[in-house]
Amino acid sequence: MKKKLKIAGILLAIMIVYLGFTNYPKLDLISGFSAKSIASGYFIGHRSQQMIESGDNDIKLITLASNTIHEKENYASTSVYGLKERKAIYREGLGVTLIDDSFDFSKPYLTPKRAKINSNLPYPYGNNEPADTTFAAIDYSKLNKAIENAFDKKGEKNKRTRSLLIIYKDKIVGEKYDSGFDKNSRILGWSMTKSLTATYFGILQKQGKIDIYKPAPIAEWKNDKRSEITINDLLHMNSGLEWEEKYDKICDATLMLFQAEDMAKVQREKPLVGKPNESWNYSSGTTNLLSGILRSQFKTQQEYLDFWYSSLIDKIGMDSMLVETDMAGNYVGSSYAWATTRDWGKFGLLYLHKGNWNGEQLFDENWADYVATPTSTSKGRYGGHFWLNAGGKYPDAPKDLYYASGFQGQKIFIIPSKDLVIVRFGLTDDEAFDFNKMLKGILDSIKK
Repeated sequence: MKKKLKIAGILLAIMIVYLGFTNYPKLDLISGFSAKSIASGYFIGHRSQQMIESGDNDIKLITLASNTIHEKENYASTSVYGLKERKAIYREGLGVTLIDDSFDFSKPYLTPKRAKINSNLPYPYGNNEPADTTFAAIDYSKLNKAIENAFDKKGEKNKRTRSLLIIYKDKIVGEKYDSGFDKNSRILGWSMTKSLTATYFGILQKQGKIDIYKPAPIAEWKNDKRSEITINDLLHMNSGLEWEEKYDKICDATLMLFQAEDMAKVQREKPLVGKPNESWNYSSGTTNLLSGILRSQFKTQQEYLDFWYSSLIDKIGMDSMLVETDMAGNYVGSSYAWATTRDWGKFGLLYLHKGNWNGEQLFDENWADYVATPTSTSKGRYGGHFWLNAGGKYPDAPKDLYYASGFQGQKIFIIPSKDLVIVRFGLTDDEAFDFNKMLKGILDSIKK
């Protein structure tokens, strides 16, 4: 009996060592994700630690993390069983940044200058409540049923929708929030931020300051085949550069988001594994490279920080929006923009109106066509940093639908043929949430 217990003990020890050895590299990513999520959710989203841990952090392995919020010092710290502690610090104007031991808390930093427009106009062109509007073309009974069906019933935790906003002909015709959320709640867009980042190239192009069809202005690529990569290729995720993006493992994307000091250079250092304009591959690294290219268009860091707000965010009154930076001062254009559901809706409307915001043209009309046109190697799934329905992903929605999309089902659907913008936030994506059913229900309620 003792011998059997001894053997069992040895086997258990071997198993523990094996599991520790195989999972130890992941601990840095687990604690990094959790620290960043806790700090951002608390200091930007103004949610409680318990709400963040049971919501945003309710992900396999992430639940192993132990988190502490240091409210007076404006940071959160996280470890996994006391190992691999990570810190994420909040700075006014820059959001939360995941930091390493080299970070100097006392060092002064620049922040973007904001210019909020005080307007007495109703939403979306002002800050007042939208006027009550009833459309004869809408069956409100059907619409309300479609909205209700997008949310969990009491006691369920399946669909996990947090908010749903439906804008028809510039008017809010449907809006609902889950418990703990309302019209003032800032929510992380994750990869919807990519569509925001791309828009700045449309703005610069209209201003005559950039040509997206020219080679990307990256000195390190001048003497090799990467010199053939254009900004257009990068905007279409079609550069041919090496990149792996799988969030259930250690990969290029997770290493960048949770370990890199300078996220703009991670993709820049990758080799070619395909041919530019012939090798579609979704890459958060590409978007952060584009953020770095945007930074290089300005003489100073202050100009770069201000441009994101003055040319777009504040211009259309997305007052709640905050884009976070990495340790090197780059906006994390791939993933880290926060705003209310209504403000994300304004971004969708800007594209619905082909860059025209209440009479001012922010980007050329053909830019909206550009981002919604499939890149040749994406099988109709992707355009210029927007996802598309051209390939029929959502069979019961029009083919002209295109959308910004983020981790766990953050969506801004733009449907030009229906004069419609739909914004959904939640914690479930296509695998667990039936977006086609939601879209069909909403569309069936609108006769025109």
